[in-house]
Amino acid sequence: MIGGLGVQELLIVFIIALVLFGGRKLPEVGQNLGKALRGFRQAEEETRRELEEAAKEPSTQDQEQQATQADQKKPENNAEKQKNESAEA
Repeated sequence: MIGGLGVQELLIVFIIALVLFGGRKLPEVGQNLGKALRGFRQAEEETRRELEEAAKEPSTQDQEQQATQADQKKPENNAEKQKNESAEA
């Protein structure tokens, strides 16, 4: 079985392809189909790699949030900010 198709189903598909395309065109059709599948797989792998790389890199928004959280955790920074804000007002 190949891809859920048995021998009989594959034989029927081959006969239909032979009738539709003829004996001379069938190898060419097979080559073009193989090239198309290869190109699709390469594009799929490239997209998968790009997505994995993007998932590994923290976004700038995440970095800003982390910096803000770190500033909020430091009491001396908050006190200095409040002094500066009151001095500006």
